[in-house]
Amino acid sequence: MKKPELLAPAGSFEKAKTAFMYGADAVYCGTGSLSLRSRAEVDDDDLAKTIEYAHSIGKKVYAAINIYAWDEYYEEIKKQAKMLNEMKVDGIIASDGGVIDILKEYAPDVDIHISTQANTVSYHSANFWYKNGAKRVILGREMNKEQIRKIMENKPKDLEVEMFVHGAICFGYSGRCFLSDFLASRSANLGDCAQSCRWAYNVYVEEHNKPGNLMPVEHDEKGTYIFSSKDLCLIREIPEIIEMGIDSLKIEGRLKTEYYLASVVNAYRNAIDDYMKEPEKYDYTKYLKELEKTKTRGLTTFYFNDRNNKDFQEYDGKQYNPDYEFGGKVLGLDKENTSKSEENIEDKEENARYIIEIRNKLKVGDTMEILIPSQITPVEFKIEKLWDTETDEEVDAVNPGKAGQSIKMKLPIKCEKGWILRRKKWHFGACHQSAIWHFWGQVWLGHVCHLRGQVLKKSIYNDLHRPVP
Repeated sequence: MKKPELLAPAGSFEKAKTAFMYGADAVYCGTGSLSLRSRAEVDDDDLAKTIEYAHSIGKKVYAAINIYAWDEYYEEIKKQAKMLNEMKVDGIIASDGGVIDILKEYAPDVDIHISTQANTVSYHSANFWYKNGAKRVILGREMNKEQIRKIMENKPKDLEVEMFVHGAICFGYSGRCFLSDFLASRSANLGDCAQSCRWAYNVYVEEHNKPGNLMPVEHDEKGTYIFSSKDLCLIREIPEIIEMGIDSLKIEGRLKTEYYLASVVNAYRNAIDDYMKEPEKYDYTKYLKELEKTKTRGLTTFYFNDRNNKDFQEYDGKQYNPDYEFGGKVLGLDKENTSKSEENIEDKEENARYIIEIRNKLKVGDTMEILIPSQITPVEFKIEKLWDTETDEEVDAVNPGKAGQSIKMKLPIKCEKGWILRRKKWHFGACHQSAIWHFWGQVWLGHVCHLRGQVLKKSIYNDLHRPVP
């Protein structure tokens, strides 16, 4: 039984380091404007640093040039391909046949990975790409396990197969969607998706011979559900996926936070390792418990178990508000609390003061959790004291006001630089909370969008609470 690669997204150098720290074997990055997540923060310098760092610790980096390119993009593609070849990136993710031809010429030393955008859903397609120079194919997310198994049984032995196991499910075949560009002038193909498929809609049809006469398209009393609203989660199916011989398990989300990466990567890292050690004792529930602490929408197996699965939509209009959020990141020991250097923090005593880069409001009394790499159960503690980083005076609370802002606090265990802390949220009382949701649910945006003869009316509630990528 072969252990698969765990592949994580990296929207920046710091995110790549977090992914590696929490167990990723490889990361994938964008290349500026030439990938499907062009808003991710990896510039050329960051990419070079990411590759150098990854190779120094025995990890890999894949770069995406997976747009469908117009002619005016090809000069830039040639430059990017040559640069990636010189950087010794481990693989380039592409989907356009013309781009792949360029890669063969300008990046001859780099493996070609066929993007999920190419919609590889058969072994015939996989074999085609193999004959045309592909080292790996990334399967379309529209496949069930029997279809995947058929590809594994009929592909060339040295053709690697990668599949998504966690993250957003794009509307359309593996994300080839033009809805965002149409509604918001933000092209998904150029990495600027507004996630229009996740907006809540009331859909109306305008009769051709009766302009202005709008008839509602009704599914049930709660709305019409035609777009994507849940995230893929195959943590329960890890045993089947490993037994199939899949080479790489991919997590979606180059625009996600370091906190999200730490939580999700750590869960899948532990799940894979535990199954490889003791397959008969595999219990997905403890990993799922961790994944649910980060979710902002429902989780689904999508088509994996059943092509007719209808459980990938939120039919009840439920809004997820996780109990935990990103609290901060360990920057190192408080130098005044130790005579040794920060680089040797693994040698320090427990209950020492650490400098924490804050990401949300922290106050004395808050319940916190430390996410420990290679350990599925976090360490919980309460903040007893906080110290101002500059003055060393005690404070009751701290609000993040600028990038890199920090605070000092004691941690109950020895921690390493880069470890992630999460904070348990403070919630309103149930009645108060319900009243707020009811208020916003009654407020409507007087704004109408036209989509091919349909009128889409969006509520302010859903605009304000639309999940952030």
